[in-house]
Amino acid sequence: MTTGYDLTDGRTDVVELHGVSKSFGSTHVLRGVDLHVRESEVLCVLGPSGAGKSTMLRCINHLEGIDGGWIKVAGQIIGYELRGGKLHELPERLIRHQRGLSGMVFQHFNLFPHFTVLENVMVGPVELQKEPKAQVEARARGFLDRVGLGDKVSAYPAQLSGGQQQRVAIARALAMNPKVLLFDEPTSALDPEVVGEVLAVMLELAQEGRTMIVVTHEVGFAREAADRVAFMFDGRIAEIGPAKSVLESPREARTAEFLAHVLV
Repeated sequence: MTTGYDLTDGRTDVVELHGVSKSFGSTHVLRGVDLHVRESEVLCVLGPSGAGKSTMLRCINHLEGIDGGWIKVAGQIIGYELRGGKLHELPERLIRHQRGLSGMVFQHFNLFPHFTVLENVMVGPVELQKEPKAQVEARARGFLDRVGLGDKVSAYPAQLSGGQQQRVAIARALAMNPKVLLFDEPTSALDPEVVGEVLAVMLELAQEGRTMIVVTHEVGFAREAADRVAFMFDGRIAEIGPAKSVLESPREARTAEFLAHVLV
């Protein structure tokens, strides 16, 4: 399988997956996944339900452990250390620190209902990264302005629309100063009329040069924002390449079949 990008342009890999496998009981969810994502690259990951897309994201920031292979973010092996030629799982406190390398935006927002918008954005840097509150607050307010919610700092999640909650979740991820942003179907739980406001923020982040891995069914977003598109099927990356090439002239029959279905 080709990487789908020019290896000579001088950019370094931010995310690396090598032979990553993951099972839940007897169900093989990831089957030897290899993937490289470089700085300032936007990769959109498409595929049917059950293909392993969300599990791959959760493994990248070690919300799920892996059964084989290894994952690196910003040059660090995630969740494990190499001792005596074998990988040994890190203590939870070190894993929590590593999660700051990748900002995760979930499908269902995962905001703390008893925290205000501002507190939700601040909690990661203050509690996990032990940054001074005053420093974090200034940054958090800036990111809330950035996603168009500077006037909602004192609101609680229940007082916001789904689109607003997802924009808070994006600001929360940005506040960790991550090396890569991971989006897990960020619009699939939203009402159609607010999908556009979330995609607009994501497109602006892509245009700023943020490194992003986006699991999505929003083919229009992938066409506009992605440098490359990967198609996953049955726990493997079946096809990967430049967005225009994969979306308009897929090599694999399964990719073409999937795109024909979602573009109807």
